[in-house]
Amino acid sequence: MTLTLTARGLAKTYAGDGIEVLALRGVDLDILAGELVALMGPSGCGKSTLLHLLAGFDRPTAGSVALGDRRVEGLSEAEWAVLRRREIGFVFQFFNLVQTLTVAENVELPARLVGVSRRDARRRREELLDRLDVSVRADALPSRLSGGQQQRVALARALVNRPRLLLADEPTGNLDSDNAREVVALLRGLAAEGQTVLLATHDPRIAASADRVLQLRDGLLVDETRFEAGESATAVVSSLLRLDV
Repeated sequence: MTLTLTARGLAKTYAGDGIEVLALRGVDLDILAGELVALMGPSGCGKSTLLHLLAGFDRPTAGSVALGDRRVEGLSEAEWAVLRRREIGFVFQFFNLVQTLTVAENVELPARLVGVSRRDARRRREELLDRLDVSVRADALPSRLSGGQQQRVALARALVNRPRLLLADEPTGNLDSDNAREVVALLRGLAAEGQTVLLATHDPRIAASADRVLQLRDGLLVDETRFEAGESATAVVSSLLRLDV
């Protein structure tokens, strides 16, 4: 399998009120095409920071990021915007839906921005909203949706351009158990089709569906768990419970 995403020595320091905070301390990361990888760790360990650096929403203090064979950490804001529209889908922890647009318009917008025809954008949107069981809310504004519904709409928007890399920050954090399982099944199916997924989660039941789990602590990747074929779900969840404390 080929590498989709590579990071080397990725570090981020935030400065404020004369105090420097080391959010990431030199992360090395390799994600293969078609992998579903879960990122776990306690709150404040750097999971969201890492995802934002990989998506170009923030700039690293040090280190490099490559998508395929292309170095991307030095791209301009405009270049990053084009790359995200075409190749990287991002699911925000707090949705980031456009409040003045309907569900349908939110999901179709990224496709329209890259030149997809109105008919094809609508077809993609209808397919995704149907798979995520939120199609009946297509004409509603985000403010009229529950948190779980907004989360599913945000996922549909991230997938509408069929990105080769999907980055998701707690994509099931606002979902009940049944809906969370459905979303994970969708992500598992996308990975089987060749899409690469890196998600941050606190939920060991969600992480247990991944190909491997990376543990982030104090800005460092400190452990990696790979699952063996035939390993029981109970054993997997038990092994992961210790990672998020």
